[in-house]
Amino acid sequence: MISLDFELMWGMRDKFSLQACAAAIEGVHEALPKMLDSFGNHGVRATFATVGLLFFDTKAQLLAGLPTIKPTYSDQRFSLYNGYLETIGEDVLQDKYHFGSKLVRLIQSHPEHEIGCHTFSHYYCMEEGQTKEQFEADLVAAKASAAAMGIQLQSFVFPANQCNPAYLAICRAHGIRAFRGTGNSWLQEPRPYVKETLLRRGLRLVDAWVNISGHHCHPYPVPREGQPVDIPASRFLRPWSKHWAAFDGLRLHRITKAMDHAAHTGTIFHLWWHPHNFGLNIGKNLAFLDRVLDHYNSLRDRHGMENHTMGELAGMVYADDR
Repeated sequence: MISLDFELMWGMRDKFSLQACAAAIEGVHEALPKMLDSFGNHGVRATFATVGLLFFDTKAQLLAGLPTIKPTYSDQRFSLYNGYLETIGEDVLQDKYHFGSKLVRLIQSHPEHEIGCHTFSHYYCMEEGQTKEQFEADLVAAKASAAAMGIQLQSFVFPANQCNPAYLAICRAHGIRAFRGTGNSWLQEPRPYVKETLLRRGLRLVDAWVNISGHHCHPYPVPREGQPVDIPASRFLRPWSKHWAAFDGLRLHRITKAMDHAAHTGTIFHLWWHPHNFGLNIGKNLAFLDRVLDHYNSLRDRHGMENHTMGELAGMVYADDR
């Protein structure tokens, strides 16, 4: 399974300046179409969990589609309602960093893929100050912006993987059937930003090349009363880096061995990344992705490994429960 957190600058603005990540965001407009080509060449379907703000063509439409209740984060850097919206351009012709409707339509032209929800505003669900009511208003706005493009949201990915169990019932009440959880590993346990540690970040980095935490393959999910089904992440596909290029063989081995484990045990391997992770070194990242997808094709042919979107798998789970 593959899911992508499609957010452009909306997912970066509280951590980096536009100047710092402009090239990576610009690169998404080249990399994402090529990812779709690679998926098509390998018969792979993916879920693109998309920030609702990317569904608009113009700033005027965007401002008209804002949630009725805004989040009241204690740390205001997490909020985009404190002047940030005034800084964006009028449309995609002026601002390719904040408008993604053309890319959304491109994904729509490949109906085998799913467009899911990554909240409306890249909403941080575990940060202090925000509330359930504010989250629900954000989700309603995301649903409306997607519906305007003919999209029904069924799958959900928490921004920054801040999976808040208290919000799952709200998701289900609004038609969400599946979410990407974090599993049971201490390394991936959801936390507010201020409680993240250098130790965990460092260990996650090492874990990308060396197996220190396991394969993170998960059993077939089961339905839970009043909640979407949990389809936990297995591995983040880190982007190519010249500093770590000598260890790319280990990075590939780490992923393919987990895929092997999933194929042999009948469990789920769930790979994820952001399109902007491929925005730099596009050729290198796509070549690596092709090697991963080639391995999937081999496992499909030899062991019957299957590939589904999050929404498809949720549909299978609910069908089995009838």
